[in-house]
Amino acid sequence: MEPTIIYIITGAVALVAGIFGGKTFFAKNAGKHVQEAELAAQKLLAEAKLNADTYKKEREIEAKERFAQLKIDAEKDVMQRTQKISESENRIKQKEQSLNQKEANAEKQLKDNDVIKDNLNKQIEIVNTKRTELEKHQEEHIRKLEKVAGLSAEDAKAQLIEGMKQEAHSQALVLQQEIIENAKTNANKEARKIVIQTIQRTAAEQAIENSITVFNLESDEIKGSIIGREGRNIRAIEAATGVDLIVDDTPEAIVLSSFDPLRREIARLSLQRLVADGRIHPARIEEVVEKTRRQLDDQVMEIGERTAIELGVHGLHKELIRMIGRMRFRSSYGQNLLMHSRETANLCGIMAAELGMNPKLAKRAGLLHDIGKVPDEETELSHALLGAKLAEKYGENPAVVNAIGAHHDEMEMQFVISPIIQACDAISGARPGARREIMQQYIQRIKDLETLAASYQGVEKAYAIQAGRELRVIVESDKVTDAQSDTLSFDIAQKIQTEMTFPGQIKVTVIREKRAVNIAR
Repeated sequence: MEPTIIYIITGAVALVAGIFGGKTFFAKNAGKHVQEAELAAQKLLAEAKLNADTYKKEREIEAKERFAQLKIDAEKDVMQRTQKISESENRIKQKEQSLNQKEANAEKQLKDNDVIKDNLNKQIEIVNTKRTELEKHQEEHIRKLEKVAGLSAEDAKAQLIEGMKQEAHSQALVLQQEIIENAKTNANKEARKIVIQTIQRTAAEQAIENSITVFNLESDEIKGSIIGREGRNIRAIEAATGVDLIVDDTPEAIVLSSFDPLRREIARLSLQRLVADGRIHPARIEEVVEKTRRQLDDQVMEIGERTAIELGVHGLHKELIRMIGRMRFRSSYGQNLLMHSRETANLCGIMAAELGMNPKLAKRAGLLHDIGKVPDEETELSHALLGAKLAEKYGENPAVVNAIGAHHDEMEMQFVISPIIQACDAISGARPGARREIMQQYIQRIKDLETLAASYQGVEKAYAIQAGRELRVIVESDKVTDAQSDTLSFDIAQKIQTEMTFPGQIKVTVIREKRAVNIAR
């Protein structure tokens, strides 16, 4: 703390003490303290004045120094700005010089272009003059040629064009014929090669089913329970399943007879459960048959899903999957329909891969090509057309729909995959061991086909080929015309369709040819 402030405080304390110390003390020391306080106050004022002057000088010095520093900074800033302005002015001057130079060059180039343009115009005039002279010489030359040849230019041009056209047409016909012959030769070789490779790469099963199922029993005593009192149990089973039960002298066996394998399977499973349960009466029979039918429906869906997964066919509609499962319980001439469809699908996939096509699409069409044989309701449509309709209904690819409908030539083939399905269907159905047919019936059917064709007037020979799937009829050319050949083919096909029973379809081909034979000696 400064001495001046201490003196002031001391004086103030003394003054207060004097006031509160009593009159005697005040009387003795008041004058003395007042003088000291006045001296202290004067001293304090002198020191304050001195300090104020000192502080004022210090502030003035600081202000002058600050002003000098600001002045230096301002001058430095001004110098920097001046330098930047100078640099900008230099750049502007350089740009102005460059623009002036470019402007001068552009003016010079324009002058040069004008000169070049004048030269070009002069050259064009010279060329036009020469062209006119050349046209005059050409016309004069053509008139001289016409006078010598006796033909006008248009006539000569027409004759030349016609000659070249005929020559080109002849060469094109020869080339076309060569290409066609080569294509036929190579196509037949490649087709045979692909079909052989496809058959060799497919492991076929000889899937033969009968129209009956034998249900084995533990003992003949169970036959009485199955027949029931006055035959009521066996009648209830036949009514519920639609299968004929044949109970004869065959030991420990009952024969289930039905053309529908699905019904036979329901009857077999129902009998198995009834015999195991021991309670056999009409009410129980109806309950077990209904339960078995529901479980078999689930099994049908499972078979369809498993088949689609094994073949790699995905995204099928549930109804199509159910139809695929139902194929397991259908057969055609002893060949199981599901095994035939699986075999056809594998053949189609292999053949499509050999031809560089989409094997998955081919497999899909091969698997679904016979779904028209397992409809929910009977219809007058053929199984190929019905299958195409069902496939279209459930959103299948147009190529698959066309392949299903055209695999028996009942629909026009619009996609390359269609003939592949047809060929693979024929391979699977016609291979040895695929279908069962009694030899005598087969031979008799072949004879009936040839006899039926030979009964028409003008038929020279008739041959049933491809296991009876095609009938080739050779007619006498002097008795049957081309138009009559078409009619004859249609009539024979209609008669076969109405009078004979046959699997699949039969193609009738009428061949008419005229041969002129001479011998050079």
